[in-house]
Amino acid sequence: MTYAVRETDVSVDARIAGRPGGGEYSVVIGGAERTLRVLYLDSRRAEFLLDGRYHVARFIEAGTGELSMSVDNVPVTLGLHAHLDEIVYKNSGGGGPAGSQAGLKSQIPGKVVSVAVKEGDEISEGDPVCTLESMKMQVAVKAHKGGRVSKVSVREGDTVARGDLVAEIE
Repeated sequence: MTYAVRETDVSVDARIAGRPGGGEYSVVIGGAERTLRVLYLDSRRAEFLLDGRYHVARFIEAGTGELSMSVDNVPVTLGLHAHLDEIVYKNSGGGGPAGSQAGLKSQIPGKVVSVAVKEGDEISEGDPVCTLESMKMQVAVKAHKGGRVSKVSVREGDTVARGDLVAEIE
């Protein structure tokens, strides 16, 4: 994923390269492999070691495309250029061959914040079916094919895991 630091010309690519376990991750930040160990994480802050140095990130506000936080008391707003909608769409069956699977599955865990369809609705490929909130970001789960919604398996407020059935489209 590419992260842009707002009000600067700085952009950095970052990704998880491996998960040895015990809260440790091998991450690649700007092309350099580093060790990240998560010590504490909740919806308001994270405490972690990056290459053995202790850091605290406090999450201030999150939107669909950016995250405002302070890292070691330095305010930072990150623009998230992850194309997450496209990734979720592709991995939930989007772009597959016509007539592919009837079941639309969630490719991320999250809380259902809205459901855009009901049983019997006619929808087109790419239409939003529901919106999930995951890691303080809202992501639309889009229809992987056009057709009639024969079953809606989620309701607003539900929590879904990766691979859970969201809807069936015939």
